Amino acid sequence: MEPNFYLSLLLLFVSFVSISLFVVFYKHRSSFSGPNLPPGDAGLPYVGESLQFLSTGWKGHPEKFIFDRISKYSSHVFKTSLLGEPAAVFCGAAGNRFLFSNENKLVQAWWPNSVNKVFPSSLQTSSKEEAKKMRKMLPQFLKPEALQRYIGIMDTIAQRHFDMGWENKDEVVVFPLAKRYTFWLACRLFISVEDPNHVARFADPFNLIASGIISIPIDLPGTPFNRAIKASNFIRKELGAIIKQRKIDLAEGKATPTQDILSHMLLATDEDGKHMNELDIADKILGLLIGGHDTASAACTFIVKYLAELPHIYNEVYKEQMEIAKSKAPGELLNWDDIQKMKYSWNVACEVMRLAPPLQGAFREAMTDFIFNGFSIPKGWKIYWSANSTHKSADYFPQPEKFDPTRFEGSGPAPYTFVPFGGGPRMCPGKEYARLEILVFMHNLVKRFRWEKLIPDEKIVVDPMPMPAKGLPVRLHPHKA
Repeated sequence: MEPNFYLSLLLLFVSFVSISLFVVFYKHRSSFSGPNLPPGDAGLPYVGESLQFLSTGWKGHPEKFIFDRISKYSSHVFKTSLLGEPAAVFCGAAGNRFLFSNENKLVQAWWPNSVNKVFPSSLQTSSKEEAKKMRKMLPQFLKPEALQRYIGIMDTIAQRHFDMGWENKDEVVVFPLAKRYTFWLACRLFISVEDPNHVARFADPFNLIASGIISIPIDLPGTPFNRAIKASNFIRKELGAIIKQRKIDLAEGKATPTQDILSHMLLATDEDGKHMNELDIADKILGLLIGGHDTASAACTFIVKYLAELPHIYNEVYKEQMEIAKSKAPGELLNWDDIQKMKYSWNVACEVMRLAPPLQGAFREAMTDFIFNGFSIPKGWKIYWSANSTHKSADYFPQPEKFDPTRFEGSGPAPYTFVPFGGGPRMCPGKEYARLEILVFMHNLVKRFRWEKLIPDEKIVVDPMPMPAKGLPVRLHPHKA
């Protein structure tokens, strides 16, 4: 009797598990069914195709996920499931044009839940609303006319950076140094913090935030997500103290309204004449400090990589930069006119960002049902655009694996094909800031050194930005005076 009882219990349990799995699979599949959806595969429940999507990046070839499916489905739009969400991936220039030009009409910005949890004050409205406010505010500070006055400051910090981190060293690891440079610049230009010790106090917590913000949102001790939340709380407190002091300094005339983005935010008002509260300002500065240095540090690192691999390209960059350096009086800093002469250097930087885009792509959310390329995209679906879908496609860039800065001469690539900063109305407001910090870095680097890679075939990992697996160690060869 007893064995039969236990057997019945076992059968009941197996039946329950089987039915539960069936329901989970049915619900997962049904969320991807409907009339006229793009071709594609929903993958497994909850996981979807996230592991395949991420693993191609970990192996250094994020474009493989995209191009394999374009080929499989013979379509530049396909459905999938990413980060637990039903999603459509839009590929090619037409997809980029559609998404960038329909921002806040058919689609809106979307971030995983982890972003809102690391930046909790944005939940008072929503991360989407906050993003809209920021896009209105930032162009005033980041437009070329406003940035011109900061080129000398950028050059000063670059010189101090190279003196402290590169000079008198036989070998260096580039990626952490590039991050130190771009973070130091962001601290100075956004919140007027330039003391290296103060900057260093911020650096480690910011690295924790950057690595944990787009991670699995499991808030348990020791997880990247948990460390990111703790780090953001620490930095928010530090920023709160800086903001309070700045308010006093502005009132007493010890700080100026135009000295940095923080002053700009404290004095700005909305349509109703209200100032932003301190917590919101701290969160916005936090986001800007992350966005303002992470992508540029990846670009600077890959510039060093490609210039090491391509001596003929290095020679042309060196020639251009030394003409500028020789035109300067001793101690004279770079200015706007000097930056405008760095045309070849910027073409090289653009070709680097085509081959190794710091921003691989981004998500949007469908605000309503709409049709694209003949396929229905349901309201609430997430939409992913990929820089690699154009950057590494022979349809837009002949011989896409070849390094060729001449692609950017004249009118350059066709619209919506080169998208390291987005495009159209969604063009990144920090594009000009990134151009300046990258060119100032290149100028100060090549006038001091040649270099060679210590690991010739170093693996590249994309997680979520591209980076050399070992940080790009190089041997430096200083120019003779």
